[in-house]
Amino acid sequence: MNYLRMFVGEAAWVQVDANQSSSPITLYDGPIESVLEDDLGLLDAPSRLYGRVWTSGPQAVIRYYAAQPLKGGDQVPICAVARLGLGQLRKRPESKPGTALLDSSRAGVYIVNEFR
Repeated sequence: MNYLRMFVGEAAWVQVDANQSSSPITLYDGPIESVLEDDLGLLDAPSRLYGRVWTSGPQAVIRYYAAQPLKGGDQVPICAVARLGLGQLRKRPESKPGTALLDSSRAGVYIVNEFR
């Protein structure tokens, strides 16, 4: 992470799902591709972030494992999470099992040192 000049606590905005840009959005358990809206370390917006979604609790959980730099090159491993802020990842009550219906298509993504 230091190589990419990304340090624990650094943050940026992302479009949560690269395939859904208007709110509300529906997330499903499994893989996700998000789009950086702001630069994060050496990753320029709109680089892609790849991770996984879990929807079993009252809010969606998103962990990111890899990033694809905008200007090409190899994917790089990262350790980042989408964080609950301003209710961005809180599921709507009508969300069905295995899904998360979210009011916002954007969220904050934060660099972490490990997943908990």
